[in-house]
Amino acid sequence: MSFDDLSKELKLRKEQSLYRQRRTLQTPQQPLVQVDGREYLAFCSNDYLGLANHPDVIKSFQDAANLYGVGGGASHLVNGHSQTHHELEEALADFTGRPRALLFSTGYMANIGAVNALLNKQDAIFQDRLNHASLLDAGLLSGARFQRYLHNDADSLAKKLEKSDARRKLVVTDGVFSMDGDLADLPALSDVCKKESAWLMVDDAHGFGCLGEQGGGCAEYYAMPNQDLQVLVGTLGKGFGTAGAFVAGSEALIETLVQHARTYIYTTSMPPAVAAATLTSLRILREETWRREHLNKLIKQFRKGCEALGLALMDSPTPIQPIVIGESEKAMKISQSLENDGIFISAIRPPTVPQGSARLRVTLSASHSEAQVDRLLRSLEKVVL
Repeated sequence: MSFDDLSKELKLRKEQSLYRQRRTLQTPQQPLVQVDGREYLAFCSNDYLGLANHPDVIKSFQDAANLYGVGGGASHLVNGHSQTHHELEEALADFTGRPRALLFSTGYMANIGAVNALLNKQDAIFQDRLNHASLLDAGLLSGARFQRYLHNDADSLAKKLEKSDARRKLVVTDGVFSMDGDLADLPALSDVCKKESAWLMVDDAHGFGCLGEQGGGCAEYYAMPNQDLQVLVGTLGKGFGTAGAFVAGSEALIETLVQHARTYIYTTSMPPAVAAATLTSLRILREETWRREHLNKLIKQFRKGCEALGLALMDSPTPIQPIVIGESEKAMKISQSLENDGIFISAIRPPTVPQGSARLRVTLSASHSEAQVDRLLRSLEKVVL
């Protein structure tokens, strides 16, 4: 059996400037990093609050590893649900204002587990066209009738829901869209869902920690009542600075996931030390409001600087500040020019983003300084204009 066809496909991807390559990070997540043996000022991490390398978070991880060991050892339903896991679930339920929360090993697994536990061929799922791949895959795997509505368009959603006679109707959206940085219009989507007896599921991976006075994400930002947002998903590897994910919701929802979510039932629990570290990062996230205040100040500084340079940004109030370049080859060349100038920002290309919208996905962190943002703007002026 030959893999010649695969080799040809890989060659074509290279020719189209779509070939992906891993880079080796040799330092912690922080503004100044070493990648492949060279030092850079980085603006491409999702560590939005600068907690991934926080000394208190690290110490909690170390202390818990000394107590529990390294691995979870078993699935949650066998012998892998530690006291620390349980405490984190209770803390996340309190944080989100929901009766219960359930831990998953990754955000991908949380989305696939939740959707597939709730839906089958009798049902229908409606997704924003720009949803994350994990949400799209979850819908396709469920067997439910799969429909996509226009990006952030409640009217488009309403027209599709009106025509559905499915047993259950689930509307799924990102809270903050990971490649554009804009917010889902959750109040408008919720109004449509209520009229059409549909459930609303929000993956707020990029909202938690950044939005809301206490970092409660889109639900807090919009002051959404629990009954208007039935399924709330969050990841811990971004604003929280650790790893894993959770689903928060009603008693009935979480117990249904415990019974039916295959990605929860049939996998080893996250290391207890990760849960312990997350408990600490959650406390810091809630208490140290200066992190969000500083981050918002940097966002305004960057947007104002880009406006002065004549660089068009997408409509994003979040740490995700994409500069759309267009063609993949051009985006790659600009990314390389920035690297040559000591700035590390990856070029994002199709199929991650639509054809013709390759971009520099600039992400800001509370650990960046104003001087470092100025440094980025000076480099952009040299290589983009």
